Amino acid sequence: MPLSQFVVPDDGDDLARAWARVRTNLRESAGARLFDQWLKPMRLGDSGDHDRVSLTLPSAFMTNWVRSHYADRLFHEFRAVLPHVRAVTIETAPTREAPAVITMTPAAAPAPVVAAPAASGGGAAGAHIGGSDVERPALEARYTFERFVVDASNRVAFNAAKALAEPGPVRFSPLFLHSGTGQGKTHLMHAIGHSFMAAVPGARVIAMSAERFMFDFVAALRARDTFAFKARLRSADLLLIDDLQFIAGKDATQEEFFHTVNEIMTAGKRLVISADRCPQALDGIEQRIIGRMAIGLVADIKAPSLELRRTILDRKMADLTDTTVPCDVLDMLAARITGNIRELEGALNRVVAYAQLTGETIDLDFALATLGDVLRGSQRRVTIDEIQKLVSTHFDLKPMDLISARRARAVARPRQIAMYLSKRLTTRSLPEIGRKFGGRDHSTVIHAVRRIEELRDSDREVDGAVRTLMRELEG
Repeated sequence: MPLSQFVVPDDGDDLARAWARVRTNLRESAGARLFDQWLKPMRLGDSGDHDRVSLTLPSAFMTNWVRSHYADRLFHEFRAVLPHVRAVTIETAPTREAPAVITMTPAAAPAPVVAAPAASGGGAAGAHIGGSDVERPALEARYTFERFVVDASNRVAFNAAKALAEPGPVRFSPLFLHSGTGQGKTHLMHAIGHSFMAAVPGARVIAMSAERFMFDFVAALRARDTFAFKARLRSADLLLIDDLQFIAGKDATQEEFFHTVNEIMTAGKRLVISADRCPQALDGIEQRIIGRMAIGLVADIKAPSLELRRTILDRKMADLTDTTVPCDVLDMLAARITGNIRELEGALNRVVAYAQLTGETIDLDFALATLGDVLRGSQRRVTIDEIQKLVSTHFDLKPMDLISARRARAVARPRQIAMYLSKRLTTRSLPEIGRKFGGRDHSTVIHAVRRIEELRDSDREVDGAVRTLMRELEG
């Protein structure tokens, strides 16, 4: 490898040129709209260290979002241009006045450090605790067991994660977690790391994605220093590897991964692997790796139920001390965004951020307007005909009753509920909904929606019926 790749720049010109190139690449890959909204406001900060890049954003809210979605990408982009860079930090720029957009967590989480592999002959890469050689993993501060919402869909995985994090003899290893994207695998993995480090002071914990494993391994090969890479990973007391599916088909990486897994398991240490499907369904992963995964405990996380999604939103709202989001908006989010917790939390963040940026009050209409594209993309196509059929069955009526002129309470209340659900679960306009209910005016639909909202707060029977119907329609 050319010696010039290891030479530290004498001034900031190389960094400035690298930053311009990184920005260009991000704009091409993310698209102009996302780049302008979230990434363009980033500025180079003064890290005080030639091998560390500091990036700043104008608000804590934007900082948290970029950390969650682009920390690894920014590190890789900088390393591709400046190989000497060993870490990238993302922080909120200091201001004299509090930012207009609130922080989405009780306290600003420390900037995650994305560190490169250990240098040849040196100590472990990354930040160090108290001057010792104990590596501090880039764990998300808010991903703890206490903040993980448990129900039947994830209870086995949660209990297994807690058991593995306990000090003492290892009960099983590896723990293999699998689920669709955004359903809590990474949260549980980071929670294991936090809990184990608290229970075993001085324990070495390493957390990385499988893609990062591959990147670091290739970098070590190019630097002709695989020994430091192997020694670093195999010295871990707890090794966390996320998204195993990303090394599918990468033969050399899988070879090294297999030997790393073997060493960790043989030494009786803790290993946690996650993927988007069970081991046997991982195409392009060697059978001997799959066999090692099956030796331990395999736990899946199923799609979150309506109740779980709603509880997660309540937990999220507990962090937003300066913001109020009405219950009907939270109900709508839980009902309409069904498969992905990350998207659910992102939708809530978007509503709160837009309200703060525009100064508008959050209500159902504002949320629907703000999330129109999100809701259309995530929603199962529920039709008004489906709603009318299900409501009439639930209340032992004929579908024609809901579009008739009858005003008896036994018909009027179910009709109002059906209108309310049509407004909540479809993208139809108020006039369109009115026409589907016997040609009624849009003002009638507005009255029905408001009436059911009021009754849900005071009438447990009505609220229970609405929840049951929403659950069935969602399924």
